Amino acid sequence: MREVGKTQSCDQGTQAKSGNHPIVAGHFSVYNLLQIMASVSRHQCLIYEGSPSLMLRSIAEVARQKLKEGHRCVYLNSPPMVAGMKSYLAAAGADVAREISRGSLVLSSDQNHLAQGAFDLDQMIQTLEFSMEQAVRDGYKGLWASGDMTWEFGPQRDFNKLIEYEWRLEELFRKGPHLSGICQYHKDTLPREVLRLGLQSHQNLFVSETLSLVNPHYVPAKLSGAFVAIDSSALDQMIFQLSTHQKPN
Repeated sequence: MREVGKTQSCDQGTQAKSGNHPIVAGHFSVYNLLQIMASVSRHQCLIYEGSPSLMLRSIAEVARQKLKEGHRCVYLNSPPMVAGMKSYLAAAGADVAREISRGSLVLSSDQNHLAQGAFDLDQMIQTLEFSMEQAVRDGYKGLWASGDMTWEFGPQRDFNKLIEYEWRLEELFRKGPHLSGICQYHKDTLPREVLRLGLQSHQNLFVSETLSLVNPHYVPAKLSGAFVAIDSSALDQMIFQLSTHQKPN
C-alpha cells in the first residue's frame, strides 16, 4: 500500500490506484479546479453519510500509518466508535494494547473541553496545542488527531463557534508543523449550514487512506466575507458527491 497522503496524477495514477472508485468514474468532472493532491494538507475534512463505522477502516489505516511513522495518534469520539476504532486498528495490524500502554495511541470519549455541556473553543484549542507540543517533547515526530464534530460540540449542539474553531485550527496547523489531522463531518447528524461551513474551511478533502482532493470551495479566514457570496447549491452538490461516493469499497 502506498504511503498515506501520496497520490499520482489524476489522469493515470487515480485510475491505477483507485480502480472503479466513483470519483474516477466522472462524478467530479464538473469541478475543473479539483485535482488529485501532490502534497496533502495536514488539516483535512471528511464528509460522509450512513453508519459512522463505514469510515473507520480508512481512519484506522491512516492512524496505523502515522503510528508507524513515529507520530502520537489521538482519536476522539463516542464510546461505541472508540471501541470500533480499536477493532479496526487491530485488524489493520496495529498492536493496540502496546501502543496505548506506551502512550503512542490515545482513544478517548472524554469531553473535558465542554463547559457545562457547551463547546469551549479556547479549551479545545489549548488542549490540542499542548498535546502537540507534549508529543514532540516525548520524542514523537508530531501529533495526528481526528475527531467527530457532532461529538466534539457536545449535547447542546451549538455550532455558532464552528467557523471560528476551524479557522483557529487552521492557524494552529500553520503555526505547528508537527500537527496533522482529519475533522469528521457526519452528514446525517449535522445541519446543512454546518456542512457548508465545514467544507469551506478546509483546503483539502479526505476521501480514503489513499485519496485526498484539493477543495475548490476553500475560503481562507481573511476572506470570510466570501462565504455570503458563494452559491450554496454548488456547495450542496459537492457535499452530496463526497458523502455519497467516499465510502470504502
